[in-house]
Amino acid sequence: MLIPVSRPGDAASNVVLTVRSENLRSHAGQISLPGGSIESGDADLAAAALREAEEEIGLPREQVEVIGELGPMALPSGFLVTPVVGLIPTGLGFTACPREVADIFQTPLDLILNPEAYVRSSYIHAGVKRGTLELHYEDYRIWGATAAILHRLAVLAAG
Repeated sequence: MLIPVSRPGDAASNVVLTVRSENLRSHAGQISLPGGSIESGDADLAAAALREAEEEIGLPREQVEVIGELGPMALPSGFLVTPVVGLIPTGLGFTACPREVADIFQTPLDLILNPEAYVRSSYIHAGVKRGTLELHYEDYRIWGATAAILHRLAVLAAG
């Protein structure tokens, strides 16, 4: 999973997010970060994140300066993810892989890095009430694993 952050420049810095395709078996239509599973040809977690981001949104891996990992996070879905943070040039264009991505948008980094912008909410899954974090930007509701990952980034950045 890659957290692509545009370098500050003439425009404000942003984080690139996606809306998952409605055709996917899990989390269809939800907001996500580009990324996926490590494959045998991937040298490490960063290589997997860069490959997946290139496949999903057309982000050229050579345009990403990997600056670190957030550390492993266990998700309620049973997945263990290690988000990778990378800086990208401002103004890059992206191309969605329609099998996986319905939309690509950018959210201001100052919003993402504000821990107080996240709110707690709950939802019912398989008859069980669960808590989650949410972050709202324009018409987008960023919640669940994506909000948890971004919130961790915000807390770590705040020191």
